[in-house]
Amino acid sequence: MNEKALDEKTRTELEAAAFRTLVDHLRERTDVQNIDLMNLAGFCRNCLSKWYRAEAEDRGLEMSYDDAREIVYGMPYSEWKSRHQAEATPEQLAAFGEASQEERS
Repeated sequence: MNEKALDEKTRTELEAAAFRTLVDHLRERTDVQNIDLMNLAGFCRNCLSKWYRAEAEDRGLEMSYDDAREIVYGMPYSEWKSRHQAEATPEQLAAFGEASQEERS
């Protein structure tokens, strides 16, 4: 079955379920730092939060960035950060710098 064979409602439901599974997975994998996600995949939990907020606003819904981050993180960002965020290593920062440089080129 290809994407074109799905009706719009079913496709949206499948995408929503996949998104919820991704968010649940990221909530469970607190050992994976955002900088690691950025270095490997080019997006992180904060990116998902920004995309979520942008989609809400496109639909006329007011949502703060903090509200969107709480949806993605499953708790206030400040709480997640104090519980799970580690200081970035020099290697992580260097990889992030290289990836950012490549994006700008």
